[in-house]
Amino acid sequence: MLRLLRGESVDAVSREVSVPAYKLEQWRERALAGMDAGLKERENDPLGHQLNEAKRCIGELVMEVEILRKERRAKRPLVGRRSSR
Repeated sequence: MLRLLRGESVDAVSREVSVPAYKLEQWRERALAGMDAGLKERENDPLGHQLNEAKRCIGELVMEVEILRKERRAKRPLVGRRSSR
């Protein structure tokens, strides 16, 4: 595949690797489309950074809530408690 991307002849590569030329063309087109999509992604996207930071914060809060719930259950189990009504 890299040979095709470097500009080698599809027919020559096809004969050498025993893969039909149409298949090599399909693979090359998919590779080029994938590279194009990768180049369009923004690595330093501020919204992506904010989203990742928000996910991290949510994860920390969820863990904290779970810890607090376990501590509360250990100190005052709710089983057997009567209603205050």
